[in-house]
Amino acid sequence: MSDELKRGLEGVLVAESELSYVDGAVGKLVYRGYDIEDLAREASYEEVLYLLWHGSLPTRDELDAFSADLAAERDVDDDVLATVQTLADAGERPMAALRTAVSMLSAYEPEPDADPEDLDATRRQGRRITAKVPTVLAAFERARQGEAPVAPDPDLSHAANFLYMLTGTEPDDVSAETFDMALTLHADHGLNASTFTAMVIGSTMADVYSAVTGGIGALSGSLHGGANQDVMEVLHEVDASDKGPVEWVKDARDAGRRIPGFGHRVYKVKDPRAKILEEKLRDLSESSGDTKWLEYTSAIESYLTDQGLLEKGIAPNVDFYSGSVYDSLGIPVDMYTPIFAMSRAGGWIAHVVEYQSENRLIRPRARYTGAEDATITPIDER
Repeated sequence: MSDELKRGLEGVLVAESELSYVDGAVGKLVYRGYDIEDLAREASYEEVLYLLWHGSLPTRDELDAFSADLAAERDVDDDVLATVQTLADAGERPMAALRTAVSMLSAYEPEPDADPEDLDATRRQGRRITAKVPTVLAAFERARQGEAPVAPDPDLSHAANFLYMLTGTEPDDVSAETFDMALTLHADHGLNASTFTAMVIGSTMADVYSAVTGGIGALSGSLHGGANQDVMEVLHEVDASDKGPVEWVKDARDAGRRIPGFGHRVYKVKDPRAKILEEKLRDLSESSGDTKWLEYTSAIESYLTDQGLLEKGIAPNVDFYSGSVYDSLGIPVDMYTPIFAMSRAGGWIAHVVEYQSENRLIRPRARYTGAEDATITPIDER
């Protein structure tokens, strides 16, 4: 047994997976053998979910049935919606509200006593979670705005239905396509912190509600899921200043500030997901006629590239452009990470099912560095 310490488990192999592969050196992301660019451009989020959960892209009949089953599970019990309202009234953070609501959803699970080793039952439970998360999130945001929730529309896609429930208006084709693409890009990404958290919970043969709730908790941390919000807050700072984006970034770096959206634990070149979202931001900007965020992000990326960040392996990641895309879709800044969770839940569920198919309880060890041979002093003498 090796005594080599690997902080953060960096470089440690803990599982085999057929789900996704990341090559950080060349900027490549693959789901079950399919390049992410091909999936984002040619497949819907529902097709990607089917691929992750069932191992192959669906036929037309399989997709129609899968999409119908997913849409049929979108309704959320009134008690859950009442709790969401209470959380909104209390000023709860969106990720914390989502964590609470997903945990509560298990109370209304129609198969609560399913055998943990019945992976088909786990997939059905996962389908219910995936279908209901958008309903919960949209209802929470509307509650914060003093508006009643909008009932899901079973005739809309997963992506379009969320935008509809959020705004009360059916999105245009460009918006729906862009958001669908964003969900695909965030669906899975190897054993990141939240996926590993969900997998560890799944390895105990806990139910998938527990695994997804744990994944949400891990994703809520500032080192994992909040970078796109940070990027958008920086862009708003730039916009509120009297400086151009390049001047603002130069001054910020001189003051020791880090520019969010650059650098990644795995990628050493531009994140392939960033390339795709940059294109979609351009489409949205042209559609709306508002090119401000596109101009800012392009100027900042060009400047930091000229400063040699790429040569140091610090390149734009997916968050650098996703925030601007979500803002262009009218989504509030603090909802960006919950939307990340809405997409990634599909990947968490896929990893739990895959790992449980050949399960072994995950139990690492720590090197003990504490005291030795301690003796107990009587309490009155301490």
